[in-house]
Amino acid sequence: MSFNKTAPNSESNASSGVEHRVVSPTTSPADTVPRNFLVLMLYQIVMRIGWIFKTESIVMPAVLDSIGGPSWLRGCLPLLNRFGHSIPPVLFARRLSNIPLKKRALATLTLIMSFSFLALALLWWFAAGHTYPWMPIVFLALYALFFASTGLNQQTLGTIQGKLIHVKHRGRMLLCANLLGALSAITVAWFLLEHWLSADVVRIDCIFGFSGLCFGLAAFSALLLAEQTDQEQEQLAQPNRPFREAWLTLCHDANFRHLATIAALFGTSIMLFPHYQALARERLGLSMPEIIQWIIVQNIGTAFCSLALGPLADWRGYRAVLRISLLVIAAIPLVALGFANSSQYGRSGFPLVFLFLGLTPVTFKVFSNYTLEICSRQQHPLYLGTLSLCLAAPALASPLVGALVDWLDFEIVFLAIAILLFGAWILTWTLGEPREDAM
Repeated sequence: MSFNKTAPNSESNASSGVEHRVVSPTTSPADTVPRNFLVLMLYQIVMRIGWIFKTESIVMPAVLDSIGGPSWLRGCLPLLNRFGHSIPPVLFARRLSNIPLKKRALATLTLIMSFSFLALALLWWFAAGHTYPWMPIVFLALYALFFASTGLNQQTLGTIQGKLIHVKHRGRMLLCANLLGALSAITVAWFLLEHWLSADVVRIDCIFGFSGLCFGLAAFSALLLAEQTDQEQEQLAQPNRPFREAWLTLCHDANFRHLATIAALFGTSIMLFPHYQALARERLGLSMPEIIQWIIVQNIGTAFCSLALGPLADWRGYRAVLRISLLVIAAIPLVALGFANSSQYGRSGFPLVFLFLGLTPVTFKVFSNYTLEICSRQQHPLYLGTLSLCLAAPALASPLVGALVDWLDFEIVFLAIAILLFGAWILTWTLGEPREDAM
């Protein structure tokens, strides 16, 4: 299989109105490589520490449940999450390609993420333990702002990594950033959560405020990157048509189209994230403080997965890693149902579900890094934005999935998602290996 490193097709470039020109340079100068590796690793570690206090599968849905709302409202969380990861990156792709210094965009977007959580912290501090009818609306609005900036942040981070980190070092970056980030986050959470969580008091304001502080520190660390300015940029021959460019990319790149299909099927797993903690609470009678403690277990899973899959990615490529990841992720809904319906092993075994869920953020990185290998650096924003759009497509059905949980119960919904995920795993055998093609 052939991988075109310049453009999906000359027709697609002409149709999109973009004249592609050479940008400088594809990697950092030799004397800045160690610095950029360490700075990017530091950035991701600090982000991971902040992220552990807002875990999507535990903290955010549990907080929303605590201020009231049916399951369909909880189902809006994956919708807003994936909307932010998809639409803004597609709209921003060409603009990002034309930004001379990507690190400034990364810092700005991370600051917006920080603002979102500092605002949530102030909201909970103002409420002082009371709930008001307007709180879910404000919560979801700030959540939407956060993930719109997060989607752009991830696109920009991937673009910077494609610019500054050599392809054979990206697995090492995945290993170091996720392993050290998870261990650091676990350590911080272990010491802080005991002060902010108890049977009587849950200090959501402190949890969200600390997340916002970490994101702010990460934003300033991004400015430490030694990035060369891109001197020559795309010349825009026609008005920007981002969705048309994304469509043409899928039409003219068969291997990427297969990846996009797999990504869309994998995206269905995100719809279940808010419901794992609800399943544990309803079937096993677990309290919110007990469940939030499982964020440590989930980050342990991320650390172990990174330790195993990072070196494998550098050795065998990201296609092999993707196959392993999707097979495990497809089994998670089945494992969750098994423990939820076990009176003997449910309470002690359910944390394993969150241990396996720690593989999910690693898998997002695997999708991104595989994409970086099958296109030229100039195309990275477009390809990453298109990938995010495909990952997010299933999230449109998230409120419906939440409603189906109420109507049909957990079993039917979880089994249906598991079947789709196994389908994604089967389709990985249609992907090409870009490193073999490059030999």
